[in-house]
Amino acid sequence: MKGRVPDRFYQAAPMASWSGPETVKLWDGKRSSVLHLPSGKTTTDTADAPTSKSLRIRNNDLYLVSSTGEIQLTNDSLVEQNPLFSPDSSFIAYTKGNNLYTYNLKEKQERKLTSDGTATTLNGYATWLYWEEIFGRPTKFRAYWWSPDSKTIAYMRFDESRAPMFPLYSSAGQHGHIEETRYPKAGDPNPTAKLGFIAASGGSTTWADFPETEDQYFGWPQWLSDGSGVILQWINRGNDHLKIFRINPKNGSKSQIYEEQQKTWISIDESQERLHIMEPTREMVVVSDQTGWKQLYLYSLDGRLKNKITDGKFTVTELYGVDSKTRTVYFQARGIENSARFDLYRVGLDGKNLKRLTFGTFNHRDIQPAPGLQYFITTYSNLNTPPQTAVIDNQGKIVKELGNTRGDQFDRYRLAKTELIRVKSDDGLYELPMVITYPENFREGVRYPVLISIYGGPNAGTVFDQWNWNPARQWLAEEGLVQVAFDHRASGHFGKEGQNYMYRNLGEWEIKDYSAMARYLISKGIADPERIGITGFSYGGYMSCLALTKGADVFTHGMAGGSVTDWKYYDSAYTERFMDTPADNPEGYKTSSVLNYVDRYKGVLQIVHGTMDDNVHMQNSIQLISDLQDRKKDFEFMLYPEGRHGFSGNHGLHFQNLKNEFIYKHLLRKEMPAALRK
Repeated sequence: MKGRVPDRFYQAAPMASWSGPETVKLWDGKRSSVLHLPSGKTTTDTADAPTSKSLRIRNNDLYLVSSTGEIQLTNDSLVEQNPLFSPDSSFIAYTKGNNLYTYNLKEKQERKLTSDGTATTLNGYATWLYWEEIFGRPTKFRAYWWSPDSKTIAYMRFDESRAPMFPLYSSAGQHGHIEETRYPKAGDPNPTAKLGFIAASGGSTTWADFPETEDQYFGWPQWLSDGSGVILQWINRGNDHLKIFRINPKNGSKSQIYEEQQKTWISIDESQERLHIMEPTREMVVVSDQTGWKQLYLYSLDGRLKNKITDGKFTVTELYGVDSKTRTVYFQARGIENSARFDLYRVGLDGKNLKRLTFGTFNHRDIQPAPGLQYFITTYSNLNTPPQTAVIDNQGKIVKELGNTRGDQFDRYRLAKTELIRVKSDDGLYELPMVITYPENFREGVRYPVLISIYGGPNAGTVFDQWNWNPARQWLAEEGLVQVAFDHRASGHFGKEGQNYMYRNLGEWEIKDYSAMARYLISKGIADPERIGITGFSYGGYMSCLALTKGADVFTHGMAGGSVTDWKYYDSAYTERFMDTPADNPEGYKTSSVLNYVDRYKGVLQIVHGTMDDNVHMQNSIQLISDLQDRKKDFEFMLYPEGRHGFSGNHGLHFQNLKNEFIYKHLLRKEMPAALRK
């Protein structure tokens, strides 16, 4: 079965989504049906497809697409970006040339709402720093938000003229070219930002009452459902003082509804993840990790704490909503049963009657609440059980099993044994989680090569009790490789309490905990101490580089892709959240730098980078390579021309082959089979 999924090992399970408070839409890949939960009956979905309209950008112009064809809306040399219908579908908003526009579909007229957009002044379009570190990549740089009544647009205006430009070199063509990116590194001047409100039909902008030049960050704005205000998170550049404001879009005035300070850092979550506002009762549920564990709190809308809703050493991971009639909160959490699993719970707003609603020794990570919160779809699994889907009600009763990916031939195949174990940290404070996949025909007393897959970083764990089998892992198990994933104390298993260890010293505790776990495998006679490999990309690349330098007495081989090698080379928002600035924390920047430990390097490190990586600049790997060369150290190196922060197409296949060759040459110590080459 090497290299492929066996016949009837898996089976297709229907995709499930809510089509109403009591109806589930099921799609089997060919046709859709509707499950009516109260009756338990399933009917063919005979509803006519709704007349839908969509937007398309082709040849840099905007088109309206419907079942009757498409209509070109714009025709100019500028590129339209992030088009979005207004809630009532009467307008389309978009940006081009770093200005904000609307198109009135009834009047068939385009309006330019802002006019000061330049190469460094961005209206409704996010600066790189906000897109990567605050708003998130799925936003595609959009930085404007329609009001519920479709009359007003809230938008961010960014001025990045003071942010340093970092050049990215492209070797394409005869002369190549430089791509200029405004990228503030740790300690550099940041782009400034402010929030404004403008009518969809045009006019002047009303600005929210914040000083534009202050060193500050803003979170993703959230309109109140009645359009009377916008909820906006504000945090200082030191990332330790959070305020949440209600902004009046008519005059820009603000009123503070929440404030929090911590000794380490506070992360800006999306507003809907941070709080849930209940307008009728003038209350809000706030999510905060100020005690060291992310918990729920009930506040009045004027910012007064009424009571804790949850309390304990576990982490609330998602707030699904509040039933205002029964005053019940529905949320997901990890760590009440097991920190490697997620479950659905309910609890009263008064903090009483906490109840687990999901079931079994499974990881219920994917939860879909129905409108009205009476039912929930859960997709669940564990390390030895492929994903299944079911509907449960808000009492915890299984209402309907919807699908199972376990095929009827699943039990015929011998899968590599995989289990989750816990290893005590060197200081005795934590039981560190590890998922280990053993070689086929594993024998006690035989030492095997080990490959450790990691990411690292604060609250960025990879060890979960969930189905993670794949043909590549099975293949390498049959070849005799021990494959493991490690999570350190700051990975999320131990709440913000564990994460706080990383404050001002990234990398220190990760290497200590990873080393303890690797030594455990050696002490148990499982691991060959001469073949302890580690691999990761981005932050995981940083950890792999650090393992072969600072941790070289334990780790012998590493594959590092897109790696940070010194935190002064990474962006200000992410780095300073944990490290403060280089001026404030010079010793921390020194001790966290891979370059500080190059003299300890031994073993074999494979360094890989894309030449146009706009996230972790190739500068990081070049600096490490230069220092290794100065010390006459041997290593492996591969560039991917024009590559960004990850590689696709044939470059991606080449990268996978490169890693497989490394595994066979250095860890398995034999030729890589031709059948494995992609």
